[in-house]
Amino acid sequence: MATIFTRIINGEIPCHKVAEDERFIAFLDIRPLSKGHTLVIPKQETDYIFDLEPELLGALMLFAQKVAGALKQSVACKRIGVVVIGLEVPHAHIHLIPINCEDDMNFSRPRLALSAEEFTALANKISSNL
Repeated sequence: MATIFTRIINGEIPCHKVAEDERFIAFLDIRPLSKGHTLVIPKQETDYIFDLEPELLGALMLFAQKVAGALKQSVACKRIGVVVIGLEVPHAHIHLIPINCEDDMNFSRPRLALSAEEFTALANKISSNL
């Protein structure tokens, strides 16, 4: 059975996309830790990020770097934090999280609730900064 991320890639589930190419897609997390929290994933469905072929893993990080640059231009923050946990969805993914302190990346914190309009505006802003 396809993961929720594969279903997003296939267009079966909507997302607030910020970037896409033939191998990767980046979209806003619907339960963000901070405004702009973005997920970067390979279109190839692979459970564990370190099971990706070395070239694909390297390319994923370069794609994430571009998205992080656009995200940093779009959201007021000190840095873009990077987290790879990979337990919640069995599809390799990178969390890019705008942060001002380390606790901003604490996944035990309550998640933000943004309106559809806020998600759309934010996704458009990040995309425009790519």
